[in-house]
Amino acid sequence: MSDTRTGWLEPIAASTERFIATVGRLTDDQVDAETLIPPWTRGHVITHVCRAGDSLMRLLSWARTGIEVPQYPSMEARAAEIEAGAERSVSELMTDLVDNGVRFADAVRALSEEGWRREVRPRTGELRTAETLIPMRLRELEIHHVDLDAGYSFSDIPVAAARWILDDIADALDRRGADGPAPRLRATDSGFARDPGAAETRGRVGVTGTQADLLAWLSGRMPAENTDLRADGADAVPVAPVWI
Repeated sequence: MSDTRTGWLEPIAASTERFIATVGRLTDDQVDAETLIPPWTRGHVITHVCRAGDSLMRLLSWARTGIEVPQYPSMEARAAEIEAGAERSVSELMTDLVDNGVRFADAVRALSEEGWRREVRPRTGELRTAETLIPMRLRELEIHHVDLDAGYSFSDIPVAAARWILDDIADALDRRGADGPAPRLRATDSGFARDPGAAETRGRVGVTGTQADLLAWLSGRMPAENTDLRADGADAVPVAPVWI
């Protein structure tokens, strides 16, 4: 199996370890604290990360076997799973996170050549192969690590991971199209740039700033006025559209 295909497993494992380390420093009382995405508590966010991992494994099973398995049985079932696990102890949450990480890596390594090529459809509707499905796990871990509001910030997200997440969110906005095209993006500190070129620039606001600020804003976690972002083609940086 090509190393380029399983290459995401190393940063995903490192991200998982960082997430687990943060959770391990929490007390049982602190698990009930608010997060950056209310009304979810930290227990909700941690449980969601685990169950989202399960949902990606269902899609990987679809890719491996060819037997269609939805990412979630329903959105009601998704919400119920999160509620059911939100009030667990730190010890129980840690066990779930560790087990989830091991099983996810095993699911990736179990993919056959045909499984890597097969397209599956996540709940957001687009078709993906395993190569673009797997880094969604990194997105979940990194964004929700920040959501815990427990000392991990957007500036702590590794540069390569942040670049992929920015591109993935912008791709989602372009696919949906309901709120207009995704903005043109340029990071002043990492060299990241996303610009479709002159032929597709019409209607796209340009937004410039640090990569961390771009990601905090585009993911909807921080309003533009709380960042140093600058707009090109508009009077002000717009409110980031909901992307997922």
